[in-house]
Amino acid sequence: MKILVTGGAGFIGSAVVRLAIGRGHSVVNVDALTYAACLENLASVADDRAYAFIHADIRDRGALDRIFADHHPDAVMHLAAESHVDRSIDGPGEFMETNILGTFNMLEAARKYWVEQGKSANFRFHHISTDEVYGSLPADPEVQFTEDTPYDPRSPYSASKASSDHLVRAWAETYGLPILVTNCSNNYGPYHFPEKLIPVVTINALHGKPLPIYGDGSNVRDWLYVEDHADALLLVLEKGAVGRTYNIGGENECSNLALVTTICEILDRLRPRADGRPYSELITFVEDRPGHDARYAIDPSRIREELGWRPSVTIEEGLEKTVRWYLDNEEWWRPLMQRQGVGQRLGSGKR
Repeated sequence: MKILVTGGAGFIGSAVVRLAIGRGHSVVNVDALTYAACLENLASVADDRAYAFIHADIRDRGALDRIFADHHPDAVMHLAAESHVDRSIDGPGEFMETNILGTFNMLEAARKYWVEQGKSANFRFHHISTDEVYGSLPADPEVQFTEDTPYDPRSPYSASKASSDHLVRAWAETYGLPILVTNCSNNYGPYHFPEKLIPVVTINALHGKPLPIYGDGSNVRDWLYVEDHADALLLVLEKGAVGRTYNIGGENECSNLALVTTICEILDRLRPRADGRPYSELITFVEDRPGHDARYAIDPSRIREELGWRPSVTIEEGLEKTVRWYLDNEEWWRPLMQRQGVGQRLGSGKR
């Protein structure tokens, strides 16, 4: 299968590209190479004959039409998006342009191509989204997001992703475009851009800097190892029912404070501080960000029962693998620390 992947130089996108190439697919990677993109994520497949990279922006409709015409993909996996909630609070405009208008352009370019190809029954437009579109859950562990949970986005980022989800489903209903939608929980793992919580904590700890936790650290997330997510995404593309939505979760709920404490314990074992003191001493509680959702948790029953998928990595196993990767790959993350806004407090809502 030839797959057109948007955002394939990003964190999740690059995991999808690497796995797809490894499983014998051909991949056309379309990426604008904005601040969070990193072509080094794809070094292992860059010279593979089944891989092609195109530097293009999904906001450029003409470029998209040319890419479809030149490469004739069998499917689209649309991952390109602005995704950092804190940045969306400080500058929501780029999120509206990329996540909403960019998705509109992708849908229209894909629809044009699909029609010109005779509306192939095998074509798929797989839109990758987030559980944040559902809003915030109460503390009750029996309550989880399902595919039928009403949308209730609380940040500019989640609102832009909710909008893109609605566009994809509208194109399916109105034009018959064969779509799939997946909504995932928080991803983590190797190549995670160093402005997100887990790499921030790991890298700050190595430098003896404060480990910032918003509010009191009680916010809960369901953590999904990125390679497990890539596996689920390809399975949905290949075997998911057209028009269906699948929620993908890691079955690993954890509060931010517990998560950071676990990272500290791993570092205590793998890279002890020179003075022998625990890394947890560096934990610092900072002012919470506006509209911070209290809890996310996914009920993955549909993807488990219909497609037989479950995550293979527990949060403990995944965090150890991730921390080890950052310890072993300083040459990857150190240059990224110089990019705009990385290492700064974002998302305070103050101008």
